[in-house]
Amino acid sequence: MWRYAPVLPADLAEAVTLAEGWTPLLHASRLGRECGARNLLIKDESRNPSSSFQARGLSCAVTMAKKLGIGKLAVSSAGNAASALAAYAAVAGLEAHIFPPREMPEPNFVECKALGANVRAVDVSGRKQREGGFELAAPQEPYRIEGLKTIGYEIAEQLDWELPDAILHPCGAAGQTGIWKAFSELEQLGWIGNKRPKMVLVQAAGGQSIVPAFEKTATLMEIPKDEMMDAALLLARSEGIFPAPQAGACVAATKRLLDSGYLSPDDRIVLVNTGSGLKYLNAYATRFPRQGASEQDKLGGLITPR
Repeated sequence: MWRYAPVLPADLAEAVTLAEGWTPLLHASRLGRECGARNLLIKDESRNPSSSFQARGLSCAVTMAKKLGIGKLAVSSAGNAASALAAYAAVAGLEAHIFPPREMPEPNFVECKALGANVRAVDVSGRKQREGGFELAAPQEPYRIEGLKTIGYEIAEQLDWELPDAILHPCGAAGQTGIWKAFSELEQLGWIGNKRPKMVLVQAAGGQSIVPAFEKTATLMEIPKDEMMDAALLLARSEGIFPAPQAGACVAATKRLLDSGYLSPDDRIVLVNTGSGLKYLNAYATRFPRQGASEQDKLGGLITPR
């Protein structure tokens, strides 16, 4: 993503980077046929370091923290933001303090610990002051948004500076804010016109809505969790991408919007897969129970000391 350093707050030489960004924009022809869309594309953010789009925001935020002399960083997260902060703090030689809810999935906990982060299920608002850590919450942390906006720059560049007709993005974590900021900047630079894609924010039913901030520029859709998981598995077996479940919500929303006429079958539609399904095995495991698995099966056949 640091190919866009001239529009980012730090120089390439200062970047704390793991070669994040420039993720593929893939033509999803088989999934498109299932949905009724002839020009469906997937921006696959699972290809980033730490396996999610959060790598972009944390690369930029940790870069600026190091540049500004901040030695301790904190985030309240149980998932992708936590692992991304742990990874980039490790590269930068900074302290990372992760404050997840107590039900943090075991893989995420192990990943953060392996990367050297301090993980404690404690309220971050009080703990960060005692630890002296700087809170990198999204969307309050502007440098995370600066990193995330590179998704929008890449979509535009990968489509030869012609924006798609619609973008579907999971709610939360400021990814949609970054994309919209990118398009505004590109318009100011004269690289694109003033026409904007339809921005659709999608979330599981019952999630906390952030739509008031986007009520004039975006549509919010809620998808029942079972429908979301069904659609995520359809994406997986159609396109060979094991997605975050939230991408399934985007697939289900695309079907609904095509059926309603809000989107046309000929529209160029971009779905953003924000991360890898490997980060959400607890959610997928309910669909694929294993009966009578031995300890050796669970370890994938690895030989380990007793």
